[in-house]
Amino acid sequence: MFPFLDRAVPIAPLFSEHLDINPDDLLHLVTKTMLFGGELAGTELARRLGVRFSVLDESVELLKRERLCEISGGGISGPASYRYRLTEAGRKRAALYTEQNHYVGKVPVSIEEYRTYMRRFTEEDRTVITRDAVRRAFSHLVLNDRVLDQLGPAVTARHSLFIYGAPGNGKTVIAKAVRNLLVGEISIPYAINIDGHIVRVYDPVNHEAILSDADDLLQHKDGADGRWVRCRRPMIIAGGELTLAALELGASDKGVARIPLQGLANGGVLVIDDFGRQHAAPIDLLNRWIVPLESRVDFLTLKTGQKFEIPFDVLIVFATNLNPTDLVDEAFLRRIRYKVFADNPTAADFTAIFENSCLERDLPYDEPLVRQLLEELQRRGIALRACHPRDLIDHALSLASYLGRPRALTFDLLESACETYFVKETKLSGSSRR
Repeated sequence: MFPFLDRAVPIAPLFSEHLDINPDDLLHLVTKTMLFGGELAGTELARRLGVRFSVLDESVELLKRERLCEISGGGISGPASYRYRLTEAGRKRAALYTEQNHYVGKVPVSIEEYRTYMRRFTEEDRTVITRDAVRRAFSHLVLNDRVLDQLGPAVTARHSLFIYGAPGNGKTVIAKAVRNLLVGEISIPYAINIDGHIVRVYDPVNHEAILSDADDLLQHKDGADGRWVRCRRPMIIAGGELTLAALELGASDKGVARIPLQGLANGGVLVIDDFGRQHAAPIDLLNRWIVPLESRVDFLTLKTGQKFEIPFDVLIVFATNLNPTDLVDEAFLRRIRYKVFADNPTAADFTAIFENSCLERDLPYDEPLVRQLLEELQRRGIALRACHPRDLIDHALSLASYLGRPRALTFDLLESACETYFVKETKLSGSSRR
């Protein structure tokens, strides 16, 4: 019913009957676009709506017959080159349509088109993730083979993933790097239509379009559908600000809703950072996802109370420095099928991270200096963390700049950095409760 190009890219429809949309909804959208666009050439009207002009021809002809729009000029190459504008009656009609629904933009795809696309996308997303691919994807991080060999199968299975361990060991960085294993592109619709209700899907803040101008899709000789945007596989990150409301449809304007976080992340990764520190309780978040994690479909509710099904092709990565068994019970941990422990770095790992941090900052690497630092940390009883090399180097460089010294690392600078970076276990005296 809905044809695709290679890589599951939807093909642009030729005529209005090829759209899975109510003709009245299309007519309303054409009229509102002409209201806000003023005088428009047929080709410009089509570009704004993301379709060929042949799709709009019937709607424009109907507006002309009812004297709601008129031809104000244009070329000789046919209706697409004519310039159109609304009459006074047409502007009043468009204002009425706008009161009923504020959406103006690309013609929405139907929910069934979206489901069909995501099924096709999931079926074709059969990339085999090898050990070599995992090592390339995480080459910018210092991780031991145990962690890498746990991450690879988890991403291959496209199931949820729990990364836990002490703070500062790179759990968030690891979670972000998971997207490096999700190769290829995905097409994301500007909006979807559910029985006349519009839900915006493409978000230029959270989605990374492949083209500098998504409208150029219409100009491609491959005939790609301009109602969709080709993007990198999405990665959405939510931290302590996450609420249950963000997982449901959010009304942003009259007649228009926004897709929830898991919908934004479809086809990609959703990172729940600092899991357990959200406004919503962990058990409530997992209760919300218990069905989607099993069935790979989600159910959302329109403001009318009508429920509809939407694909849930999302790799959820939970990152936490809390004990997982303190957050959720065994039944929920079973549904989060893969658990990866981000352990403290060894001395060799710490040294490698320190070297990488020096290279990133264009500093000479001095291995004896690192050995001195490791001895100092051991003397202080400090457990090693993956973030320590980066943070201590930055502290030392800031101190060198403050003192007017050369931009270079010395042990006395790193020792002073330790004084201001780590908290001493000491009892404060002279304080009183108020």
